[in-house]
Amino acid sequence: MSIQELHSLLLIFLIAVLSPMISEILPVIRLPIVVLEITLGLIIGPQVLGWAEPGPTIAILSNFGLAFLFFVAGFEINFQAIRGRPLMLAAVGWMMSFGICLLVGYSLQWSAMVGSGLIVGAALTTTALGTIMPILRDARELPTRFGAYTVASGAMGEFGPIILIALVLSGGEGEHGGSIWLMLVFVVIILVAVYVAINYRPPRLIVLMQEKMHTSAQLPMRIAILVLGSLVMLARDMGLDSILGALAAGIVVSLASPGEYGKELMHKIEGMAFGFFVPIFFVTTGLRYDLHALLNSNKALMNKALMQLPLFVILFLLVRGLPAFIIRKDLDLTSRFALALFSATQLPLVVAIAEIGVKSGNLPNDTAASLVGAGMMSVLLFPMIALALRRRQLQRQKTT
Repeated sequence: MSIQELHSLLLIFLIAVLSPMISEILPVIRLPIVVLEITLGLIIGPQVLGWAEPGPTIAILSNFGLAFLFFVAGFEINFQAIRGRPLMLAAVGWMMSFGICLLVGYSLQWSAMVGSGLIVGAALTTTALGTIMPILRDARELPTRFGAYTVASGAMGEFGPIILIALVLSGGEGEHGGSIWLMLVFVVIILVAVYVAINYRPPRLIVLMQEKMHTSAQLPMRIAILVLGSLVMLARDMGLDSILGALAAGIVVSLASPGEYGKELMHKIEGMAFGFFVPIFFVTTGLRYDLHALLNSNKALMNKALMQLPLFVILFLLVRGLPAFIIRKDLDLTSRFALALFSATQLPLVVAIAEIGVKSGNLPNDTAASLVGAGMMSVLLFPMIALALRRRQLQRQKTT
């Protein structure tokens, strides 16, 4: 690692420390920590101040951060809470989003605003589950009914687009290229792993794991990381997105470690993820953002990337937010607006889909910059507004 990259990494660590402190200093605005990490990363990055840049080592650490982000998201999905009506309505809602995205995507392609309606449409159907989970947890919304519907919507907004990427968009991006057969093989492997995790718990192994939980061996943590690495590599070797492997790993490890033992393991995983790897991913997202492509697009005025950015933000709300209003019996109108905003919060998968589009030549750099910029704006604005709506609604319920 060069001395310049070491300095960049030190600045990333500094932002990781400053972001939660700034979030507490500004209680009125209460910006989510990830918002500050991305914004400050953009400011110190090569596009603005030029103080830091993402070198190869930082890129590797950032990839680990993305994997841990979805690993934790998979671990925290409470299937008991979201099963039944929340998951069913989330599935119906995502199918509605998929239908809307095809209409919107191909309309944009027909009007020559984008090069590939399918790629843009796929990006519009995502939800940043890994991003909103820590926000929901910090706001103590995860155990609530609203939290269950939000997690269910986020889970569908991750699995649906990932499957779409694997079957339609990847087309050779992985080592073998995604296909429906490889996806089915991967699903079977995960189902077998889930069955083993639930049903195969030898007492001697459980005792050994508990004994080594708080020693220098840290055996449960090492096994969890091994499962994460194995499923991420398996997904990549099958031509699937590594995010799918990370999400599946979190689910498998969670099912294998129930009760208090699982809570202790979760605390350790969260410490490693949000204390080190995840902040590097978010700050590096800001460092990597191609601000010049957004500001210096030389296309006609209506097609300039800067003009497309607010359009994509609105389309995020339309495609992913609109289906939230089918939940009429279980959530009040204000909570449905908040759910729509959380569902429309998008970033990691938007980045992945935009990269696929650019590599395949179906998405210009400026349009990709607009999509990623819109994803960043959704993370900047939507959770903050959603939480404000929820706080106001809860205050009204207390006073009545």
